[in-house]
Amino acid sequence: MDLNADLGEGFGHWTLTDDDALLDCVTSANVACGFHAGDASVMRRVCERAAAGGVRIGAQVGYRDLAGFGRRSMDVPPAELAAEVAYQIGALRVFAEAAGSTVSYVKPHGALYNRAVWDDEQAAAVIEGVRLAGGGPAVLGLPGSRLLERARDAGLAAVEEAFADRAYTPRGTLVPRGEPGAVVHDGDEVVRRSVGMAVDGAVIGADGSRIPVAARSLCVHGDTPGAAALARRVRAALEAAGVAVRAFT
Repeated sequence: MDLNADLGEGFGHWTLTDDDALLDCVTSANVACGFHAGDASVMRRVCERAAAGGVRIGAQVGYRDLAGFGRRSMDVPPAELAAEVAYQIGALRVFAEAAGSTVSYVKPHGALYNRAVWDDEQAAAVIEGVRLAGGGPAVLGLPGSRLLERARDAGLAAVEEAFADRAYTPRGTLVPRGEPGAVVHDGDEVVRRSVGMAVDGAVIGADGSRIPVAARSLCVHGDTPGAAALARRVRAALEAAGVAVRAFT
């Protein structure tokens, strides 16, 4: 199982994620590319640190929404969205390659991630952006999403992802952040859910039902308080359960 986290979600002197601590335990880093968070200096620093530690680098692309942290859904025209996705990937690739690594995968952030689960037009625009930027990276997304369907149609590697600290609906989608219980804050519960998804391929949904989860990567959100300590606990529990923790690429 791959273990990923959102990193580089700072801007100038403002920081949010504990990048160094998270890079010590994750195998893949979803690096903010400047549209929902991050800037050139942050991207460069995270890429250098990730490359030095053997952590795979992924472009976390989002809507142009610094004020809303990329969590507000936007009706961006497909051609414009494709260009903006390509722009973000290209910006991160400069720093990844300068650090001796590369952009191994692409993962949408926030509202774009959730929108691409069901909106075929927006999902297709994201994939067009990946292709416009070179077409090599894998695409990380929710199982059964339009995004992964479109990635496969384009001949790109589609990687299913699960979330250690997010609640699931009975349909296998994420409970919207505006609803109660959308984020799981209890560390013990996050660890139990992580092992369950990796070993049993299932998680208990918000309604108490058992939700099948087929995933090759597990996300621990970097902006969650105590995220680094939680990620270490999740990794230790996975390894104790006999799960090999390594990058999917």
